[in-house]
Amino acid sequence: MLKIGVFDSGLGGLTVVKALSKVIKNAQVFYVADTKNAPYGEKTPEEILQYSLSITQYLIDCYDIDALVLACNTATSFAIKELRALYPHLIIIGTEPGVKPAIERTQTGKIGILATPATLKGQKYQELVNVLATQKEVQLFEQACPGLVEQIEKGEISTIETKKLLEKWILPMQENNVDTIVLGCTHYPLVGEVITDMMLRNVILIDTSKAIAKRLLELALEKDHINEGGFSVNIATTGVIQNTFVEKILQIPVNIQNIDINKI
Repeated sequence: MLKIGVFDSGLGGLTVVKALSKVIKNAQVFYVADTKNAPYGEKTPEEILQYSLSITQYLIDCYDIDALVLACNTATSFAIKELRALYPHLIIIGTEPGVKPAIERTQTGKIGILATPATLKGQKYQELVNVLATQKEVQLFEQACPGLVEQIEKGEISTIETKKLLEKWILPMQENNVDTIVLGCTHYPLVGEVITDMMLRNVILIDTSKAIAKRLLELALEKDHINEGGFSVNIATTGVIQNTFVEKILQIPVNIQNIDINKI
């Protein structure tokens, strides 16, 4: 049975777990929601790296994982290189904003990028944009979204406060004829319907969770994984988590436990 460690600062990475559940069989997922330290997008690179290292070691020590998914764009930006160097025996997959598929699919050449402040400032994102934006004439409307992760963590998907936050970021994109929006944080697909409604037109939302699941399966099959059987999810959290919202996202039964923060 394939043992997969997945982590994020909170509930957002569950969108990746849901995608994994559609593609991968004969697997156990051990998910860490580091809610005590959320949101990562407003932390320093040094803090993000330390959280990522601690959680990875916890998953190895407790569950002897075969694969690790950084279900967080921010953690990927600041930690994946070091994690791959430290744990070469693991399959390690990160999460990046879907700039490439957005450039491929846009018709107007105008693309919105919603991401955390840390992701937009990160070297990985900047390098990605510098390479891809030369392949096609596009205009990027980059928007940091401070406070949005916190709203989603509380389960406030379509409340007045959440809509007010989104309006100030989305309406300029609507006015500028943006036709494709990159959801550059794994939390953001959870407000995808609200974003679509605000755009008042058909808009393509780019969410990379399906691509992550497909890539993990490819790498697991190369290591003789047999993709037949069940799929289970165990969730550990370092702080408060909305249990009912977890079940709503995944739509499968899950076991949720609190972790002693001294272990991470």
